[in-house]
Amino acid sequence: MLPAAVGRSGDKAFRELGYAYVRFAKKHPGLYEATARFPEPDDIDLQQSQQSVVQIVVQALREYQLDEDLLIHIVRGLRSILHGFSSIEQMGGFRLAVDTNQSFEIIINTFIEGIHAVARKNTNL
Repeated sequence: MLPAAVGRSGDKAFRELGYAYVRFAKKHPGLYEATARFPEPDDIDLQQSQQSVVQIVVQALREYQLDEDLLIHIVRGLRSILHGFSSIEQMGGFRLAVDTNQSFEIIINTFIEGIHAVARKNTNL
């Protein structure tokens, strides 16, 4: 995911991270499934790997100037969207004759617009 964010910030970085996540899950379904699990407390390597991914997302979100709690909410929301979309796609759940790439584009763009709305509200408090 890191290459997707290099040289980008804000919306562009956030969008590219989302696409990279979905592409990875599609290209490496077994590896994705293995890394998408919740690590055991003693699985330090997996915890560190997952934390490095979270930090990439947090860096992409810094431009939005969100407070720390809001940042966590946004990261959780993104993770839910990306994992949900990837998992459903992996299981063959999108069977309608409508382009899934376009669906994902609409979903990620809508989420980004939501971040902007929340950031505006957050700065007006």
